[in-house]
Amino acid sequence: MFDFTYLWVGIIGFGLLMYVLADGFDLGVGMLFPFAASEEERDVMMNSVAPVWDGNETWLILGGAGLLAAFPLVYTVFLPALYIGVFLLLAGLIFRGVAFEFRFKASDKSKPLWNLSFSLGSLVATFAQGAVVGAYIQGFETENMRYVGGAFDWLTPFTVMTGLGLVAGYSLLGATWLVLKTEGELQQRMRRWSVRLLGAVMLFFVVVSIWTPQMDSYVHERWFGNVSWLWIIPAITLVMAALLWHWLHRGYDALPFIGTIALFGLFYGGLLFSKWPYVVPPNYTFHDAASAPESQMFLLVGVLFVIPFVLMYTAWTYYVFRGKVTAGAGYH
Repeated sequence: MFDFTYLWVGIIGFGLLMYVLADGFDLGVGMLFPFAASEEERDVMMNSVAPVWDGNETWLILGGAGLLAAFPLVYTVFLPALYIGVFLLLAGLIFRGVAFEFRFKASDKSKPLWNLSFSLGSLVATFAQGAVVGAYIQGFETENMRYVGGAFDWLTPFTVMTGLGLVAGYSLLGATWLVLKTEGELQQRMRRWSVRLLGAVMLFFVVVSIWTPQMDSYVHERWFGNVSWLWIIPAITLVMAALLWHWLHRGYDALPFIGTIALFGLFYGGLLFSKWPYVVPPNYTFHDAASAPESQMFLLVGVLFVIPFVLMYTAWTYYVFRGKVTAGAGYH
């Protein structure tokens, strides 16, 4: 029978990458909320993501449901290991979503409370995502395909660092999105913030690149055991960061956002190749975690039918709401 495992790896990997890129910039906008100069600027910031933020989270549902169906061992280990981190992630997304809707209906007196909920929910959700990624990098204590570690093993100095790194990364996505979608003083402020955040992101990139091989012998051997083609990934990453810095200083609108997306794609590729083929490091590969081929084939029919429609309505939404967002023109 045809091996569907790698096909499912591609589907879930694509879904998670789409979520990171799509929901990343609106979480970034939320974290930049406190740095707006006025409520009018916050209205513009929120209206820039209002038409698309709900649809962006479709990719999280697709990736999560596909992961449960195709690689059930991942849930067997990840949920008990990351229960608190995942709870914080979902709580942050809920707070962000509720604040999103209520802020538009709030009075001037209560609006600061919803502003805080929106920015704090975005921050908590982002930090939790970064910490979960850090926990995946450092690996899980397992025995007989079960998690045997503690409830707080995921919270270490390394995962705190990756959580803060993703906060900087999503903020960069949000800032470059606002460079693309706004104009005037708000756009110029976000351009300045983009330059600062790019420096922070690259600093975290260097720290992770040094720390991870010291912590994981498998990653160390993969990158330093011999000179391999993998080194092209960090090389291209540095080139892309230099281009992004150049585009920001030259005053481009769209290229900084596109460059940040490319930067995230390179980070994602570097992580994937560092850990391949382990989905539950350090012991279990994608094949170890996979469900029965019959289950994978049955589910594949529905997923391959759904993904094109998700891509089409996503593309249509972004096309309809293209262009600059101006004060007074709102989604609600």
